[in-house]
This record gives sequence, C-alpha cells and structure tokens, in this order.
Amino acid sequence: MPGRTAQVLKEFKAFILQGDVVMLAVAVVIGLAFEAVVKAVVADILTPVIGIFGRANFEALSFTIRGSTFLYGDVLNSIISFLAVGAAVFFLVVKPYNIISLRASNKVAPPSQDCPFCLTAIPVAATRCPACTSALPPLAGDGAAS
Repeated sequence: MPGRTAQVLKEFKAFILQGDVVMLAVAVVIGLAFEAVVKAVVADILTPVIGIFGRANFEALSFTIRGSTFLYGDVLNSIISFLAVGAAVFFLVVKPYNIISLRASNKVAPPSQDCPFCLTAIPVAATRCPACTSALPPLAGDGAAS
C-alpha cells in the first residue's frame, strides 16, 4: 500500500499545483480582502453620506412586530456593499477586460477576394478557388508582372 499512497499524494500534488487551482485560490483570497475593503468603505463612508432618517449607521435600524425584531439596517448595509462590489468589479475588471478582448478580436483579417466564377470569398494570394477549383487570374496590382 505505500506505493499506492505515494501515487495518490503525487496526483494530489499535481492537482493542487495546476494553474487553474492556484489562480482560483488567489482569486478567493483577493476577493475576501476586497470584501473587507468594500465593507469598510460602505460602513465608514457611503452609509454616513446617505444617512436615511438622519442616521449615519444603518446597522441599528430595526422595527418590531409582536415581539420579533427585524434588523433591516444590516440588510441595507449588505445591499450597498453588494452594489459597491458589483460596480467596482464591473468598472475595474469587466469593462477593461471587454475592451481588451474587443481590441484583440478586431485584428485585421487577411485580405480576400471573390472568385469570379462562383463568388466564394478566397484569400488574395490564392491561385485556385477551393470551392470550384477554377484557376484564378492574377490580380492587376499584385506586383507579379514586374
């Protein structure tokens, strides 16, 4: 059995050191740190600025029905935190990533021409049409004549 245990540990080590697992672990740690920052910003900056009902601390807001106390202020803080995290992720991560992805996907496509016989789009450098196998006449400005 020691050989089997060593093999399992070897597989576990390969699994843990995979790039995806490591990147996920880093993302979770950074996400938790980011959450703490956002909660502090919401509790210490946004909540006092908003100040519903003249209160700067939403956490203490509550109402009671038949002896049951509902702490809706904490829910308001959580909603503000969620929206703040969502906005930060959207504007600091998603939007820049989308812009970079769009720029990368807009690479110039190789020039093409239409086959004069079957009208299939083919590369300019092609000498035969891949669809109808017709020999293509040289382009007027391709520089082959000089």
